[in-house]
Amino acid sequence: MPLSRIAVAAGLLSMVAGSAQAAEIVVICTTAPKEALIEIVPLYERASGNKINISFGSGPVVLEQVRAGVTGDLFIGPDEFADPLTKEGKLVAGSRVEFAVSGAGVAVRAGAPKPDVSTPEKFKAAMLAARTVSHSAGASGLHIARMFERLGIAAQIKAKLVAPKAGEPVGKVVARGDAEIGIQQLIELLPVAGIAILGPLPGDLQRNIPYGTSTLPSSTQRDTAKTFVGYLRSGEAAAILKQKGMDPI
Repeated sequence: MPLSRIAVAAGLLSMVAGSAQAAEIVVICTTAPKEALIEIVPLYERASGNKINISFGSGPVVLEQVRAGVTGDLFIGPDEFADPLTKEGKLVAGSRVEFAVSGAGVAVRAGAPKPDVSTPEKFKAAMLAARTVSHSAGASGLHIARMFERLGIAAQIKAKLVAPKAGEPVGKVVARGDAEIGIQQLIELLPVAGIAILGPLPGDLQRNIPYGTSTLPSSTQRDTAKTFVGYLRSGEAAAILKQKGMDPI
């Protein structure tokens, strides 16, 4: 991490830590970065003295919460949701700061045959050969649906699609045998037991989805929230993000 970035992050945290009273920052977040953030948040809290009150929800659910005017300080999520919310005035324009990107992976049940998905052509063949397929309705799911359209197999996949339950990762659908193949962001597949990850989406089928923070119009802790935003781009946070399957910015 460049010294200039370390100095900025340290300066932001020391400024807040020296304040007379710790602040609480209310964050609403989509589920993909959850595994990383549950480790990053305590580190920030110890370094700053501030409290992060963070809640997680599936992308479509969080989208509607923000549209309905949920109160808080920060929204964390992919550009798929942040961009329309900003255009609608539900997030503060110009406030988005990206801190990581996340790509999708392909998984089968542990012990099951492992189809070759190393090229777009082989991936397409594996999808057509599978009796059941699962993907989410979140940011990666929106991309995957467009990808199937592009491959010309959207109708075939729709006929054998097994949707996860509300708030459920695709990996669990695969682990219990309800779907032969599952596709979701790698950060959401990695924590799931009972699956084997075949690899990332191949070639130009992959899209690295940017994740970032945006200020909610109702925020009462904008300056303090900026210190948490800065911490998400620190070396400490980057190491955790990478370990959990995201590429830090």
